[in-house]
Amino acid sequence: MISMTGYGRGQAAKEGLGFVVELSSVNRKQLEIGVLLPRELEAMENKVREVVQGKVARGRVTARVTLELDAGQAASRAGVNQALAKAYADELRGLAKELSISTGLTLDTLVRLPGVIEKEDRSTDADAAWPTVKKAVVAALKEFVSMRKSEGENMAKDLSARIKAINKAVARITKRAPKVSEHYRTQLNKRLAEANLELKAEDDDRLLREVALFADRSDISEELTRLKSHFDQFDGFVKSAKPVGRTLDFLAQEMNREINTIGSKANDSDISKEVVFVKAELEKFREQVQNVE
Repeated sequence: MISMTGYGRGQAAKEGLGFVVELSSVNRKQLEIGVLLPRELEAMENKVREVVQGKVARGRVTARVTLELDAGQAASRAGVNQALAKAYADELRGLAKELSISTGLTLDTLVRLPGVIEKEDRSTDADAAWPTVKKAVVAALKEFVSMRKSEGENMAKDLSARIKAINKAVARITKRAPKVSEHYRTQLNKRLAEANLELKAEDDDRLLREVALFADRSDISEELTRLKSHFDQFDGFVKSAKPVGRTLDFLAQEMNREINTIGSKANDSDISKEVVFVKAELEKFREQVQNVE
């Protein structure tokens, strides 16, 4: 069982460029992946998304990729276009001579002219950077998946404990169910006695038919059998390494349907108390299931 919430961080560097990838996720019915990249790396958005999709089935995942300087090296290297600087200088001196003015030409002036200082940007080539970024994504995914699995194990324990409590309540209902009809017959006889009514032979037959009809209406054996089947299914799902969130949510709905039917059919105060308990536990169960991938 895997949680839909988690966090992971990975980093990788090459030739002075370092990349940090952070993955975080929250609950969603479907898989949604948002990728946040520096502008110069936007071309690799789909590649990041594809790597994440290979490990995640559900949830809203945010992948943030940032560029960091590695080992104090700059992300760009500067160079001087000496030929262009010399050409600027010659042109400016010639213009000053022609206009009979002082040039006042300085190095500071030259380096400010377009093209004299050339920068080689080492962070703009998304294709070249991708292998390094991918390493960071994979490292972040490893930590991310590990955290989701760890949280999933804790959720599995919680869900198993709730199913165990529900199972015990259903066992008490199962034990009580055969006594409901007899209790109904006893109550009928008690009310008739309190009313000082004498039963004739045909009245006794009528009473038996009424009890039999009540027993048929209040029979919950099928619902109990289906509930036990759902408990067995849960035991299989909770051990699965595959995403089971949607399946468990459906299972919770089915169990709730059965217990509601039991509550409406049983017509017994002791069973009604157990039904209330089971419904409360199922509500907590279903809330927790919303966090399962």
